[in-house]
Amino acid sequence: MTYREALRRALDEELERDDNVFLMGEEIGRFEGSYKVTAGLWKKWGGKRVRETPISEEGFVGAGIGAAMLGLRPVVEIMTVNFILVAMDMVVNHAAKISQMFGGKINVPMVIRTPGGAGAQLTAQHSQSLEVMFAHTPGLKVVAPSSPADAYGLLKTAIRDDDPVLFMENLILYNQTGPIPDDDGDEGLVPIGRANVVRPGDDLTMVAHSYTVRRCLTVADRLSQLGVQAEVIDLRSLRPLDVDTVVDSVRRTGRCLVAEEGWSTFGVGAEVAARVHRACFDDLDAPVERVGGAEVPMPYAKPLEMAAMPLEDKIEAAARGLLRDCGVL
Repeated sequence: MTYREALRRALDEELERDDNVFLMGEEIGRFEGSYKVTAGLWKKWGGKRVRETPISEEGFVGAGIGAAMLGLRPVVEIMTVNFILVAMDMVVNHAAKISQMFGGKINVPMVIRTPGGAGAQLTAQHSQSLEVMFAHTPGLKVVAPSSPADAYGLLKTAIRDDDPVLFMENLILYNQTGPIPDDDGDEGLVPIGRANVVRPGDDLTMVAHSYTVRRCLTVADRLSQLGVQAEVIDLRSLRPLDVDTVVDSVRRTGRCLVAEEGWSTFGVGAEVAARVHRACFDDLDAPVERVGGAEVPMPYAKPLEMAAMPLEDKIEAAARGLLRDCGVL
């Protein structure tokens, strides 16, 4: 099943399971969504459960917050993460803070789904990875699945959660395929706040999230040809962040590389590196290596876009450099 099909199945099953669940966003009904994640759902569930909105992110995110406060469970789709900047006040000042400001008596059980990432020549204003902005904010939960199974399981978990969840997708992932559970029970649920070791190894720990996990797996395959077994950890959740799984791995391998598509400065990798350095100071053979996107607005020209992204060759070069510093290569 493709990543988009896994998301669609999760939405369909949760609409069936709970009458309080409804979808809202731009063009998600008759047009079936810009990326066809919601294809067929408007015809099946009607305009009350699959609500099309005006092009007003601040307005319909705010409407979703109000609906959630009154007991519904909206799943709000933002066409790309770049457009959520228009609704930052709603997300950061309201969704994230309402539960605490009301003494825990009112929750905001809503999900905001939105894709990001580069690689499709959509230029600087449509190719960003901004998940760290939300992972920085207490009161929000932020997840970024890299596989169809995790997209399916995490979306179902997020919809059932009583806190606001930012569900970060990646444009390039939508056509990626993989297995998901055969039935619609709870066996496929994936807990928020738990990383996943997607490839075991003893020589190097590689940490990533979203599409960068797949790039790290490719690099791990290349390194295996040199006799190096890299362990690849998919964070899956950025807030809460499962540092324990990473720390346990680094204590075995003694080496750590963190890769992300976003900018490295103040990024997810910076947080992971800081925590690993503190927890594994005596176990590290070298400082944590970090790889991120070039610190520039994303270019339109394809060669420049590719040069700005943390592709497999960049990650491999960083890994080889780290291993050479430790005398492994």
